[in-house]
Amino acid sequence: MHYRSRGYTVFTILNTVFLCLLALICILPLVHVLAVSFSSRAAATANIVNFWPVGFTTDAYVQTLANGKFLKAMWIGVERTVLGTILSMVVVTMASYSLSKSSYKFPGRQIYIWIFVFTMLFSGGLIPSYILVSKLHLIDTIWALILPSAVSVWNMILMLNFFRTIPQELEEAAHIDGAGHLRVLWSVYLPVSMPSIATLSLFSMVSHWNSWFDGVIYMTNPDGYPLATYLHSMIVSDNMSRIGVTSESIANFSNRTIKTAQIFIGALPILLVYPFLQKYFVKGIVLGSVKS
Repeated sequence: MHYRSRGYTVFTILNTVFLCLLALICILPLVHVLAVSFSSRAAATANIVNFWPVGFTTDAYVQTLANGKFLKAMWIGVERTVLGTILSMVVVTMASYSLSKSSYKFPGRQIYIWIFVFTMLFSGGLIPSYILVSKLHLIDTIWALILPSAVSVWNMILMLNFFRTIPQELEEAAHIDGAGHLRVLWSVYLPVSMPSIATLSLFSMVSHWNSWFDGVIYMTNPDGYPLATYLHSMIVSDNMSRIGVTSESIANFSNRTIKTAQIFIGALPILLVYPFLQKYFVKGIVLGSVKS
């Protein structure tokens, strides 16, 4: 039995209430979007939908899934997210492994770290970045969306600090067995770093999936827009034909229901991936990896 003071009990209650309110603030907008997407045209147009569908119908989703432009944008978004996350994690992991070594093992380590940190504080700017991408002939290609953001210095610093907490006995034992640096990284560091890798992978996926501005800049043809850019152009545009609603079916669909249906489908992939990575956030694989 553990004694709990009155102050501790009050704090627990207030903290629980605060977290519940914070969770509601985050969840209710998504619930509202979902309710509008399943509501009838009249209810959505009259703005009488709150958190429950009015005049339940799935017509907006049928229309959305039959929209070739939306499906193509979603595929480009998935392709960008998968390729971008893999490339980013490979580069970040290898850079973090090298920079996690001491200056004795890696002379000039501090200089490289400060070069990376400098890029966090100062950038070349939008126009030089566009000129560089243009000179590399990456305009209107998927690589224009992936390569400029391949190296996340913030993620690299987080991974670097995690690598520095890994017991040196593991690496030394691998070197004694004849393993090189790549083998040590693959067989020693990565298995015990799954919590940080999963967390940073999720950060990278969310960043790529939600990024829309670079699609506007580097894609001159709207057919090459990733989903986030497509949704942005859809929301700011009142042209129904641009979101897949023909003039013949305008009477059956609401601009608002189509938009909310596409927004919810766009958010669904990240919502489905998150539960599979959540367990790594609180799991410490490093603990107990070195036997006394």
